[in-house]
Amino acid sequence: MFARFPSIHPRLRLALTMAAISTLFLFGLQMPVGAQTTPAESLTVYSGRSAGLIGPILDQFTAETGVQVLVRYGGTAEMAATILEEGDNSPADIFIAQDAGALGALADAGRLIPLPSDVLERVPAAYASRDGLWVGLSGRARVLIYNTGLVSEAELPASILDLTDPRWQGQIAWAPANGSFQANVTAMRLLIGEDATRQWLSDMVANGAIAYDSNDTIVQAVAGGEVAAGLVNHYYLYEFLAQDPDLPIALHYFAPGDPGALINVAGAGVLNSSDQPGLAQRLILYLLGQQAQQYFAETTYEYPLVANIPTARGIRPLDEITGPAIDLSDLSDLQATLDLLHDTGALP
Repeated sequence: MFARFPSIHPRLRLALTMAAISTLFLFGLQMPVGAQTTPAESLTVYSGRSAGLIGPILDQFTAETGVQVLVRYGGTAEMAATILEEGDNSPADIFIAQDAGALGALADAGRLIPLPSDVLERVPAAYASRDGLWVGLSGRARVLIYNTGLVSEAELPASILDLTDPRWQGQIAWAPANGSFQANVTAMRLLIGEDATRQWLSDMVANGAIAYDSNDTIVQAVAGGEVAAGLVNHYYLYEFLAQDPDLPIALHYFAPGDPGALINVAGAGVLNSSDQPGLAQRLILYLLGQQAQQYFAETTYEYPLVANIPTARGIRPLDEITGPAIDLSDLSDLQATLDLLHDTGALP
């Protein structure tokens, strides 16, 4: 970094180096431990997935390839909005989202470039953009997690729409600020219409649905008996049971085709502002490789989307879940969903 200036005092050189690193952190870019400050190749990733879920496999990519990955973490909707605001000046090469809706929003805005066939053909067409602009990395099913000491199987509702029943008053947790929940609401808008979705949200608020910050806090609340049940992605149950197998929690899948049975994806796309799209595609290919797909299956308990990678033991196979008939590319109207959540009081 300072090789052209050999006269710089060693202490000044160190101070300048530390200042450069601090600047990266100031702007939310996190560098894996042990990385050099001047890599030969680097990628900037904006991630709507948390560091705990995606960080380890990105670090593994760096370890195997030498390509430095600088990651800015935040909520999926937040990161998508940031990319749109930054426009062509965005430093991001790749956007990793926790749901297809945010990827679709960027695709509709013209911010993603087409992916090559050797990327898209890795997963079934249902889990990729119909225009080839993004690809799913892992699958997740929307479910109801419940406290087995508070709710019997016979009491579990067939539909997400039944959660407005007085039986569930003050007993259902949800996370309206969460990207996966917002994608589910977008799907409901497409499946049952704007008016019916608005009514459901209003009725949930009136029925005392309790808002939590994340899926993690919902599971904690259900396990602790604060609420009887909560709307989450399926894999959170297994993360908690891996730490404490005796927790009184279980999953309930809504009826086949129900709006609450959405099967969504975490996915990725390459930004049109990237000056190294080939390297960005290389990272996405890595995330669709055997090692990464096994990581998603065995470590984060998600559904691998690449053929011949088994789902973790004990998890209902993806082909045994019938989600609603919807194209994930159609979940792109995120702003209208956010407006609806605000209008109904689900979000402040």
